[in-house]
Amino acid sequence: MINNLWIHPGLVILLGAFLLPLLRGRLRQVYNVALPVFAFWAVLNMQHGAYGAFHFLGFDIVLGKVDKLSLIFAHVFTLMAIIGSIYGLHVKDSGHQVAAFLYVGGSLGVTFAGDYLTLFIFWEIMAFSSVFLIWYRKTKLSIDAGYRYLLVHVAGGLVLLGGMMLRYYDLGSLAIGPISPEGPTLASYLIMIGFCLNAAVPPIHAWLPDAYPEATVTGAVFMCAFTTKTAVYTLARVFPGFEILAIMGAIMAVYGVGYAVIENDARRILAYHIVSQVGYMVCGVGIGTAMAINGACAHAYAHIIYKALLFMGAGAVLEMTGRSKLNELGGLYKYMPWTMVFTVIGGISISGWPLTSGFVSKSMIVAAAHHEHNAFLTFMLMLAGVGTFLSVGLKLPYYIWFGKDSGIVAKEAPMNMQVGMAIAAFLCFFIGFYPKLLFDLLPYPNHWEPYTAGHLTEVLQVMLFTGVGFFLLLKRLKPEAHLNLDVDWFYRKGASIFMWTASNPISTVNDHIGEAYRTVGFRWIFSGMARLSSWFDWRIIDGVVDGTAYAVRGMGDIVRRLQTGRIQYYIGMAILILFLAIGLDIWLR
Repeated sequence: MINNLWIHPGLVILLGAFLLPLLRGRLRQVYNVALPVFAFWAVLNMQHGAYGAFHFLGFDIVLGKVDKLSLIFAHVFTLMAIIGSIYGLHVKDSGHQVAAFLYVGGSLGVTFAGDYLTLFIFWEIMAFSSVFLIWYRKTKLSIDAGYRYLLVHVAGGLVLLGGMMLRYYDLGSLAIGPISPEGPTLASYLIMIGFCLNAAVPPIHAWLPDAYPEATVTGAVFMCAFTTKTAVYTLARVFPGFEILAIMGAIMAVYGVGYAVIENDARRILAYHIVSQVGYMVCGVGIGTAMAINGACAHAYAHIIYKALLFMGAGAVLEMTGRSKLNELGGLYKYMPWTMVFTVIGGISISGWPLTSGFVSKSMIVAAAHHEHNAFLTFMLMLAGVGTFLSVGLKLPYYIWFGKDSGIVAKEAPMNMQVGMAIAAFLCFFIGFYPKLLFDLLPYPNHWEPYTAGHLTEVLQVMLFTGVGFFLLLKRLKPEAHLNLDVDWFYRKGASIFMWTASNPISTVNDHIGEAYRTVGFRWIFSGMARLSSWFDWRIIDGVVDGTAYAVRGMGDIVRRLQTGRIQYYIGMAILILFLAIGLDIWLR
């Protein structure tokens, strides 16, 4: 039975979401914030252990596996739900808010799942609820992107399910635990692929920059925080120390910033930076040491806050101007000064400036790679850091807030959006100033000290030279209105080929067959076969069925007539039937 002292924050939010459509006005706004606040309180008061364990259909189910690894992710997930809810208080459509809360509840369900069946159920809740955060934008681009997003995640879910079933066949258990890097099975790799798809590991990453820029303003803020970081949690839980993850993580860190540098759309730049920053976390999981896992968790925590801040800033610009492409923006600092300040704070945080959250988290992963004497990983992560500052720390704010004046006259974002951004900006600095708050949440004892002379000097030198390079190459970095192709080209093109094939060769063949059917006389053959089938059905099938029915009804009439209500007649008939049966038996002998 479920321990009465333990409250599952995911179930609280999932069930509470369905009350939202019943509320109106200020009451719904208060409830919208109070629900994640209560979930956050539940996380703060949790004790380590296993909760909600029961037996179902032959499986051992554990709804709540609580330890330091699950708690740090639950802590930031519920905190982000509060910030996102405040930011989205102006949204009138309760369906949008229901989808957001179902999405948050699914993420928390995955975080506390102690078995793969529970994990899979909440995993699919995440996918099917988050797609509505894309569709609620209600444009053709968002509808198409949502369908692609859903198809990719359904495919990933099927791969994950296949791995789960194979693992159950091999071990007879669906319990979640670390898998040894020594001798992994097919089941292990299928589960890893399922997790890596949600983590947006190239080449199965293109769903992210395809879908997130097309989501609603508030929906993108939620989406940037949960799907990829939930996947990082599962990778840290199940696959620590897998070298392939370290290599792929380092590659995706550079891959993401490479696309971000050449992108034009502000939210598409930020989407590619999710790929890059999650690459740091995946690399940390792959390194697998205590320091690396701590770094991955710390960076996931910091990243959720500052990435949400950046999406909130870009979303506020989109909300107030209707534009998100850098070549259409510029000079907005005069009209949206607070949004500019908050966005710049997010930019320097993701770049890892001293006294910000990115400085104390990202450097832990780089140091872990250096301690393992892996020059490749160290170089790739450092290179990604340069690209991050170049694209998000400099390019993004410069072309939105400064640069050439676009002539757009805008108003400052609504107060609730500013409050959400202010909370996230405060946390970026608070964690940077007081990293002990974050370090105390880490799964392993922490011995990393970010504020050393060597580390400060290294970071400042990288930032200085990157800044000089940006202004020297300013003309070459000017945003251009073009589309950059990614690996999603293959399934986009594949879908186009399929539709062309269906509408041209297949349709033509179908027309020829139809013409042959009319010309050659096949229709008379088929008509004759139809008449034969009709005769057989009428004469044979109906005859047998109806004849049987008539016989039964006739016997019923006879029996009804024999029911006189006089018991002596019934006794006499019974004796007669008995004698007839005895006589028949003697005759047959």
